[in-house]
Amino acid sequence: MSYLPNIIFAIALVLGIGFFAKNVKKLRRNILLGKDAEVSDNKPQRWRNMARIALGQSKMVVRPVAGLMHIIVYVGFVIINIEVLEIVIDGLLGTHRIFAPLGSVYDFLIGSFEVLAFLVIVAVVVFWIRRNVMRLQRFLKPEMEGWPKKDGNLILYIELVLMFLFLTMNAADFKLQQLGAAGYEQAGAFPISSFIAPLFDGMSISTIILIERSAWWLHILGILAFLNYLYYSKHLHILLAFPNTYYGKLVPQGQMSNVAAVTNEVKLMLDPAADPFATGAENAEEPEKFGASDVQDLNWVQLLNAYTCTECGRCTSECPANQTGKLLSPRKIMMDTRDRLEEVGKNIDANKGVFVPDGKQLLDDYITREELWACTTCNACVEACPVSIDPLSIITEMRRYLVMEQSAAPTDLNNMMGNLENNGAPWPFNQMDRLNWAQES
Repeated sequence: MSYLPNIIFAIALVLGIGFFAKNVKKLRRNILLGKDAEVSDNKPQRWRNMARIALGQSKMVVRPVAGLMHIIVYVGFVIINIEVLEIVIDGLLGTHRIFAPLGSVYDFLIGSFEVLAFLVIVAVVVFWIRRNVMRLQRFLKPEMEGWPKKDGNLILYIELVLMFLFLTMNAADFKLQQLGAAGYEQAGAFPISSFIAPLFDGMSISTIILIERSAWWLHILGILAFLNYLYYSKHLHILLAFPNTYYGKLVPQGQMSNVAAVTNEVKLMLDPAADPFATGAENAEEPEKFGASDVQDLNWVQLLNAYTCTECGRCTSECPANQTGKLLSPRKIMMDTRDRLEEVGKNIDANKGVFVPDGKQLLDDYITREELWACTTCNACVEACPVSIDPLSIITEMRRYLVMEQSAAPTDLNNMMGNLENNGAPWPFNQMDRLNWAQES
């Protein structure tokens, strides 16, 4: 017996998993370039959110057609790949269908895998039609030009190929079982591939074995390739949706983060009798920078958000600013943040672990000020996201930088803040004149 196929398989497995592990390490490094974030609170609620949103797909079904199709692909792809365990064991040990002794249980599993594979094919075709024939508007936004559009279609083609290879492998196996080929004992149920098996009528056993082995090898190598493709694709959310929903925001949607040093200063201003030394305010730590102008100024949860973005466009399709023709697209905010973070990561790799300033930053080079000030802070994008991404938090941090570091707020906003400071209200009227309207009536 030749062990060469087993050795080749083991090498392919080690290389595939090794390269994936290397990319995961790089991904973790990039995410941790962000500042610390306090997300250790209310763990039971966080676990519930992860189970409900990431595992249960609760926010996907808000749009029933896309939601149902996505659940089919998600469940089908995950469950079908349980068979990968058998393929890996067979590949390493040189066995064939090592779980076949499970009998009726094995028959049920293989039959279920086949039905799910067929449903995945149907769902993928529907997704392709929605993107390329129906041309839904949220897939046609400017940020989807180029690689994002190709990536969206490429992943559909990969899923189709993997499912067809799975069914072809089973169909050839089923035919070989019928022909009594050596090493292909009766095992499994084939409700879908049994309809493909007649295509092999008239072929020799050796030819059918070649087809079965080729489909087997291409299927497992395709899965390893797909695993490593994830890092470069929006489908990284397959892995990151779980931690992202766990670390998602728990506070009410309208609640924004405050800078402790600023909050303390405002409290002192509102209390003229306060002794700043008695309150310990002189020890309040002032941040190096107010707000964010680049990815390193954001916290690691926001960077995790950027890598988790599915580019589905639900946030942008719900954004009132985008709907009224403004430049803002919450999806683009997340894509730009991810792209800049990748650029920073490559800079670090090229300079032996140290970031060398490249004269670029997230603000202006990726995200324009016009986009930031178009936001109405309505939280529609946050509510719409199926995996708990928060584009608004990045927008508000960058606005904070513009206001507090550059005094670069729009004129109307500067006027309002001046009125608040001088008059205690957004309007340009002296406090003593506030009730004049009542006297006039």
